[in-house]
Amino acid sequence: MWAPSVAAVSTLQTGTSVTRTGAARPRRSVPPDRARVATILRSARRIAVVGLSPKPERPSHGVASYLQRAGYTIIPVRPTARFILGEAVQPDLKTAAVAAGPIDIVDIFRRSEFVPALLDDLLAVRPRLVWMQVGIRDDETAARLEAAGIPVVMDRCLAVDHHSLGG
Repeated sequence: MWAPSVAAVSTLQTGTSVTRTGAARPRRSVPPDRARVATILRSARRIAVVGLSPKPERPSHGVASYLQRAGYTIIPVRPTARFILGEAVQPDLKTAAVAAGPIDIVDIFRRSEFVPALLDDLLAVRPRLVWMQVGIRDDETAARLEAAGIPVVMDRCLAVDHHSLGG
């Protein structure tokens, strides 16, 4: 069974990023204020996991399973499955919000190039936090979400951070 390792992701990512137009710019620090993230994680109940795999060996499945064991309600978002981890799968975030109610956190397991396509749905469902897993980041989408008042964590593991915050 998969379990997070606090050592897996323990430092903030800094440096430069490349925009979709190819221009380099400094990366913003991730995540937002640790205390704010901790508060959201403690009060959240419903997490939509975009790109959740039905395969137990995939990282998305392990993270979602960990979050279920930690007491969160998981809403799988994947257009091609019916049930994952005992939960009904929703084809997109808007449908997930209608079916399950307000979404507290959106955890993204889609490659970075697919993140911009989620922007409209993210703005429509207005989660309290958007989390892009390790290796996933899109600075332009993050900037638009943050301008709308939605904090964003990029390139970090939600399970690892939850565990390190005493989850």
